[in-house]
Amino acid sequence: MRAADKWKDYRLEDCTCSEKLEKWKDIVLIRPDPQVIWKTERHSSLWNNAHGHYHRSDKGGGQWDFRRKLPESWNICYDMEIGERLIFNIRPTGFKHTGLFPEQAVNWDYMGNLIRNSGRKISVLNLFAYTGGATLACSAAGAEVCHVDASKGMVAWARDNAAASGLSDNPIRWIVDDCEKFVAREIKRGRRYDAVIMDPPSYGRGPNQEVWKLEDCIYDLVKLCSQVLSDDPLFFLLNSYTTGLSPSVMSYILGETLIERFGGTVSADEIGLPVVSSGFVLPCGSTAVWHR
Repeated sequence: MRAADKWKDYRLEDCTCSEKLEKWKDIVLIRPDPQVIWKTERHSSLWNNAHGHYHRSDKGGGQWDFRRKLPESWNICYDMEIGERLIFNIRPTGFKHTGLFPEQAVNWDYMGNLIRNSGRKISVLNLFAYTGGATLACSAAGAEVCHVDASKGMVAWARDNAAASGLSDNPIRWIVDDCEKFVAREIKRGRRYDAVIMDPPSYGRGPNQEVWKLEDCIYDLVKLCSQVLSDDPLFFLLNSYTTGLSPSVMSYILGETLIERFGGTVSADEIGLPVVSSGFVLPCGSTAVWHR
């Protein structure tokens, strides 16, 4: 497992009983996490002094209980291994999220190093790009980036993050669109990219509003996106938070789809966050990467 252990503005203080206690710079939040199935004692006094606590509802969803006054939004920084600083706007949303998955920092550093060390101009397609963590990391490393997400609000949030990070003038295309449809059109247009990043949701809806599960669709989605790669691609990164989709399965899919055509190697593992109170690492998803 790769742990995102280089944060200065974020700390996972403790986790137990399906909840995690986090410190986002000076703001303390308690949020649910289905991976936290253990029932250990609470080791931090911050459990009783959190600014906000997100409570799950038995009927689905949930709501925040804000115990202390906190700003509507605030910034946190991440210093990449390549020496660039990324700045993110954080704010609690109605779906427990804050606009950032801090465990992804390990992937930002990995991609940043690949791009910076490639010795050439790299074009990156970032699909299901959310608030732009990977977009900012690749752009800061010198890549041209096409950022695609179906949510207009998430793309606007990503643009705010880019502005805060001093990347507004960098070559980034901001696209609000269905990712699968966008890729199909890019293939027809003959547009190609040197790297593809995918972080698809566990569940979604098709063009006729039919519900689909990632496990059922991931192979076809990866196969489609492989067609938008250039003749000399650098990497293809696939991330997932879907419990039933193991790193080995994602690795197999990338290997079957890419190695015969491009050669290269595939690696896969879990990513996670170090827990201050225990010294262990909380698993937070899986990543598979094909690279030259």
